[in-house]
Amino acid sequence: MSSDDEQPEESAAGGPEQLALIRETVRKAKVPKAKPRTWRGAALARELPVARVVVNKGVLHLDQFFDYAVPEELDAAAQPGVRVRVRFGAGAHRVRDGRREGGGLIDGFLVERLAETDYTGPLAALAHVVSPEPVLGPQMLRLARAVADRYAGSLADVLQLAVPPRNGRAEAKPSPEPLPPPAPPGAGSWERYGRGAAFIDALATGGAPRAVWTALPGPHWPEELARAVAATLASGRGALVVVPDGRRAARVDAALTALLGEGRHALLTAESGPEKRYRQWLAVRRGSVRAVVGTRAAMFAPVRDLGLVVVWDDGDASHSDDNAPFPHVREVLELRATHDGCAFLLGSTSCTVEAAQLVESGWAMPLVADRARVRAAAPLVRTVGDQDLARDEAARAARLPSLAWQAVRDGLRTGPVLVQVPRRGYVPRLACERCRTPARCRHCAGPLEAPDERELRCAWCGQGEPEWHCVACGSVRLRARIVGARRTAEELGRAFPAVPVRTSGRDHVLDAVPGRPALVVSTPGAEPVADGGYAAALLLDGWAMLGRPDLRAGEEALRRWIAAASLVRGQEEGGTVVVVAEPTLRPVQALVRWDPVGHALRELAERAELGFPPVSRMAEVVGRPEAVASFLLAAELPEEAEVLGPVPLPVTDAGQPRRPGEAPVGERWERALLRVPPGRGAALAVALKSAQASRLARGGTDPVRIRIDPPDIG
Repeated sequence: MSSDDEQPEESAAGGPEQLALIRETVRKAKVPKAKPRTWRGAALARELPVARVVVNKGVLHLDQFFDYAVPEELDAAAQPGVRVRVRFGAGAHRVRDGRREGGGLIDGFLVERLAETDYTGPLAALAHVVSPEPVLGPQMLRLARAVADRYAGSLADVLQLAVPPRNGRAEAKPSPEPLPPPAPPGAGSWERYGRGAAFIDALATGGAPRAVWTALPGPHWPEELARAVAATLASGRGALVVVPDGRRAARVDAALTALLGEGRHALLTAESGPEKRYRQWLAVRRGSVRAVVGTRAAMFAPVRDLGLVVVWDDGDASHSDDNAPFPHVREVLELRATHDGCAFLLGSTSCTVEAAQLVESGWAMPLVADRARVRAAAPLVRTVGDQDLARDEAARAARLPSLAWQAVRDGLRTGPVLVQVPRRGYVPRLACERCRTPARCRHCAGPLEAPDERELRCAWCGQGEPEWHCVACGSVRLRARIVGARRTAEELGRAFPAVPVRTSGRDHVLDAVPGRPALVVSTPGAEPVADGGYAAALLLDGWAMLGRPDLRAGEEALRRWIAAASLVRGQEEGGTVVVVAEPTLRPVQALVRWDPVGHALRELAERAELGFPPVSRMAEVVGRPEAVASFLLAAELPEEAEVLGPVPLPVTDAGQPRRPGEAPVGERWERALLRVPPGRGAALAVALKSAQASRLARGGTDPVRIRIDPPDIG
């Protein structure tokens, strides 16, 4: 210590008040913060002195790599894949000692070390290496680049979805040693499917089959997924399973633990918390664990030697990310299966149109059970339509058909009864009053609507339709496709006062219920699993689900119904399902026959005829009217592109929930749909990305949101 730092003895001895005053003064003083090092004059690394970095700036006109100089002191730590901090935004005039300085600090990933750069000006130096842990490997970088290109987004945005935030405590802990491959499992209940045993054998012997699996109803699908994962692990490869939510992830997690024991797989869900989730993610990246079960973000999990990717229930909206560039799990896993040459399994108790297209194109094979097994496993499905409601005194007085009452009474004798009620907010679309054919636009085949009960117009292209008539029967009368009554848990409780009533929905979702008699009222997707299965189920307000103004209304209604009915005991055990919807409608008939594949194939053929997705590719452009108009004018779209709209979007009122990317409260935004024929989706994505990048480079401030393959197109 220097003499200047020594304090007089008397001041140290008798001045507590003075010391307190000094401490208070220091606390209030504005001490200048130390600036991170600029490495001015520091020697550069002798070998590979250039670092290529992707910076965490998601704007499209900066979607490229940037080169930085590597100081000799950071040479060992600055390896490909690590997180770094760099200075970004310094002008070319701010150069000292041959090195660019200035700009703000920003996070990034080091993707490559080079001997020289193709940039002609002076380079800034890496500020520092955040962590020596390489979290971005070459395979993940290629996948992120492919996803960004497919969805007209930036690489930085995809990497934000793919690489979880760093947690220092989790990173400091070593991962366990990997366990040896397990023994190949038996086919088990996969024997129920025509090619099920062969599929498991192919995975166990290192094959890469691709399959669309229509699972039988019942509780067996988690155990069947676990056997597919175990067979892949037995071949010395890794496996990845992505499910829509944490409840189903927990079921697959339990099945894998029961089959393989602890330590062979990782569970990646939001419920785990940031530290535990990152620790599990690191164990996967380091090769300690070869199998992953998780929700949407797990689609990018860095599984080593990937041998199988699985997506369960691909029609669930949770599989579509709400953050730019809005990737879908099914599409990302298709890319991984193609790039890594691994097996692919798309499973569900239902079947989406996209899944049917994979089979029709020959990209994947079907995994289905024969009709005898389907009839034995599925419950008996009965229907109630308008005519039944009209002549049913019980339906008019108590708002529940007699058939439904009887099904509830019979079911409560032996177990719980499930009652599915659609969520609020379903808006009806228009259909022919006589034959119920959906009312569609003559120009683009979009759905017709009558906002505020005014004249008809198309929800896609906005053109009026003053002289509409039904193409099927010639009628000119329309009706809203919601007819019938809503059921509530209170009404059921009053009708069955001696039976407990439990609810499961957005505010409180039940995972499971006991097998004792009870009424379980649930919204679609929140149905709990009952021990031993439900004795019966009521699917209420079918018109509300079928009448939504969306291309996927029928497909989604059938998926929701089958998901709920799959929790009911099989027909041989007395399981019964009553659906309150018009019996002649295609989705209702598919439910009665338990034929989701046939329904998807018919939907696919119809969409191919009308030019609807997934046969065609679509994109939406959303923003203020003037911003959307200028964007479409500047975009160099493919010649085959068809512009539908723009049409106004509903105005968000104060107090209403607002999802990310929606218009601010009170603002009027518009949406335009762009449609291209098969094979031109990549060209459309390139054109939209280029137009957005040019607009941002010119300083465009009005937000314009681009979304490839929007989940809701009307």
